[in-house]
Amino acid sequence: MAGKNNQRSNSRIFLFFFLLAFSLLLFLFSLSPLRTPSSPSPTHFHVPIAETSFVASLDHFLAHAQTSLKDHTARDVTKLDDAVFRSETDRLYSDPYYPVSLPLRVYVYDMPPKFTHDLLWLFKNTYRDTSNLTSNGSPVHRLIEQHSIDYWLWADLIAPQSERLLTSVVRVHRQEEADLFYIPFFTTISFFLMEKQQCKALYREALKWITDQPAWKRSGGRDHILPVHHPWSFKSVRRYVKNAIWLLPDMDSTGNWYKPGQVYLEKDLILPYVPNVDLCDAKCLSETNPKRSTLLFFRGRLKRNAGGKIRSKLGAELSGADGVVIEEGTAGEGGKEAAQRGMRKSLFCLSPAGDTPSSARLFDAIVSGCIPVIISDELELPFEGILDYRKIAVFISSNDAVKPGWLLKYLKGIRPAHIKEMQQNLAKYSRHFLYSSPALPLGPEDLVWKMMAGKVVNIKLHTRRSQRVVEGSRSQCTCECRPGNITNTASIIS
Repeated sequence: MAGKNNQRSNSRIFLFFFLLAFSLLLFLFSLSPLRTPSSPSPTHFHVPIAETSFVASLDHFLAHAQTSLKDHTARDVTKLDDAVFRSETDRLYSDPYYPVSLPLRVYVYDMPPKFTHDLLWLFKNTYRDTSNLTSNGSPVHRLIEQHSIDYWLWADLIAPQSERLLTSVVRVHRQEEADLFYIPFFTTISFFLMEKQQCKALYREALKWITDQPAWKRSGGRDHILPVHHPWSFKSVRRYVKNAIWLLPDMDSTGNWYKPGQVYLEKDLILPYVPNVDLCDAKCLSETNPKRSTLLFFRGRLKRNAGGKIRSKLGAELSGADGVVIEEGTAGEGGKEAAQRGMRKSLFCLSPAGDTPSSARLFDAIVSGCIPVIISDELELPFEGILDYRKIAVFISSNDAVKPGWLLKYLKGIRPAHIKEMQQNLAKYSRHFLYSSPALPLGPEDLVWKMMAGKVVNIKLHTRRSQRVVEGSRSQCTCECRPGNITNTASIIS
């Protein structure tokens, strides 16, 4: 009996020393330089090298692009609807956050090359044509670059998944798996670089192609994304696709560019212009911020239409004032250099309305580290549901801006500490307005899909209600009814 007690006592002593030794080993291991390093802090996010020049990115894209010959198009609305039901049921039971969870699943149409690659080649082959100007003297190709959001989004979506950096969106190749459908038609390039009647004919062809798709007929186009970022693009036929999600530069509540009921925030999405000037990076900002001697800078066209008439009034009020630079100019290569140089020397950059409430000048100022002074009463800004523009910009009403002496007195009254804070915020915010290849996390392409996720629930609800109405009307219709023909475009394109 005593032997058994001794064995138990020895066992306890052994266990005690074993645990003590194990604890000591764990402690020493935790101090070892060979341990796995901890994850980097989110504030030290590594930004890979990315191409932000539209022309350079396009050259690389076209050199490596292969026109897709695959045909993933569904042939029957009823079969597609049944497939969608099965796919959504599977996701409902497997994903607790469906249907608002990321990544969004986007189906990219394989449209004929005349709507996609051929137009990109048209831009590339005519880019050196310096005689192609708009009516106010701005280079057409520079204008297309400002509105090239259709290229940046499409190039990212169709890139091999192994080369993509975004996790907010994924391309799917089966229509029944898609939350949204992307239409890769370059509406702005075709408008500016094709002869007028030729362009209108292409628009009609594109309209027929789009509205003939079973997925379009199933939803009436509500889950389709259509880039129409220039207010003139697709104008002759866009009333027939007003249910789609339009990617716009602004809402233009004046009614000069979009008809009432065509655009609204619940349906459409505002995207930033592509900046005309180069990014003033951290090194550039550290050099330029202490030397910004100009109080307020503006370079651009002083005579504009519609809401842009405020520009001539501001020019008359501010011209010749101490610390203010007001220059007339266009967006050509020399204009770019002059605007970039002026913005990097200035504390504030004037951003009044143009022909529409928005202007590319706002985004030029942001990436230049120049605090925007926004004078546009009807302006809706990109990604306002995510970004707080009060941290980086000054908002002035049109009435106050044109009062004699009011604007300059207001700007001079802003505390230096507040100016420094806004400059620091500009350095952080600039990444949200730089389109790039590859598209970067928290860049504009990424924010598009984060904003778009909020629209998916309403789209699905509206689509199902529409389907219910269509099914109900079919059950009551006579033999003249044509099931599945929700939208008849025959008369549109004739």
